[in-house]
Amino acid sequence: MPPQPAQITCSSMQSKSSAEKRSNRINQRELDTKIEFMEGLVRRDPGFIDALQLLGDHYTQRGRYTDGLQIDERLARLEPQSPIVFYNLACSYALTEQFDRAALALEKALQLGYTDFNWLARDPDLKKFRQQPAYRDIQKKTRGMKIKVS
Repeated sequence: MPPQPAQITCSSMQSKSSAEKRSNRINQRELDTKIEFMEGLVRRDPGFIDALQLLGDHYTQRGRYTDGLQIDERLARLEPQSPIVFYNLACSYALTEQFDRAALALEKALQLGYTDFNWLARDPDLKKFRQQPAYRDIQKKTRGMKIKVS
C-alpha cells in the first residue's frame, strides 16, 4: 500500500527541518569562530577600527546585543565624527531597548551626514525603535533633509 500524502509531507518536512537546524548550527559555529578571531585581534590592538566594527556586527548577528553595544560605544569614542558609527550605535541602543539613547545616537548620525534614509526606514535592528514617538521626530527631520538634498 503506498504511503498517504500526509505521511510524505510530514517526513519531508521533518527532514528539511533537521537539515535547516544542522545548517543553522554550522553557521553559528562559524560565527563563533569569527568572533573569537576578532576578539583576539582587538586584544592585540584595542584601537583596530575595522576589527572592532566586524566584531560588533558579529556580536549582533549572534544575538549578543549588550556586547555589540559595548563595541559600538567604544567605536563612538574612537571615531567621534563617523556617521556610520553613530548609526550603528543607535541600532545597538534600539536592540537593547534604550530608545532615548537610540534617538540621540541617530540624531548625531544625521548631524554628521548619515543620509541612507531608505535603509533607516527598513533596518530590522530599528524595528522596535520605529514604533517609538522619538522615531516620528527623526522621520520629520529626514523628510526635511531629503527635500534639501534633492
